[in-house]
Amino acid sequence: MTILDLVFLLAVLCSAVVLIGVVVLAMRGRFRRAGRVLGVYVIAAAAYVALGVIVSGIARQRVIAIGDPWCFDDWCLTAERVTRAPDGATALYHADLRIASRARRVTQRANGAWLFLIDASGRRYAPEPDSSAVPLDALLRPGESLATARVFRMPADARAVGLVTGHGGSYCGVMSFLVVGQSGCLFHKPTMIRIE
Repeated sequence: MTILDLVFLLAVLCSAVVLIGVVVLAMRGRFRRAGRVLGVYVIAAAAYVALGVIVSGIARQRVIAIGDPWCFDDWCLTAERVTRAPDGATALYHADLRIASRARRVTQRANGAWLFLIDASGRRYAPEPDSSAVPLDALLRPGESLATARVFRMPADARAVGLVTGHGGSYCGVMSFLVVGQSGCLFHKPTMIRIE
């Protein structure tokens, strides 16, 4: 967990307290005060989101090397090897992956985990369907890791640059704006596993 994750958690806690306070004030008939508190909260929330976008705009792109784990709290994804093979007018990228849990006591999974291959223009390519592959959101016991693989197809003339992943929301979704520094996708510099 980074300092920016802690800032996000603090913002969520403060939001809950303020919004509960606004409801209590309104229930007591103090609508004018509730409106002022809500107005200040909206301004602060807008400033927080703007700060997140600004930090993402000026921050350097985070690039993860093949073989290095990309961790979200205790759930990690590692691209162990990525190979390219021509296939007519397309190219197939085969990614050997490992999902792992760094948790020591709890069983966990990355609900809604997703993975895309991204090209130099920022276009995303979903993996080919494969019902036999271990799902990215497989349930992991403490310290467990599982090998899996994904195959991506893209035009032969496109240049693949990396893999992007996440869970609990879509690529460049709402959560990327709520955690300071996570909206790099807006500036075409998402955190990625570099493959070329």
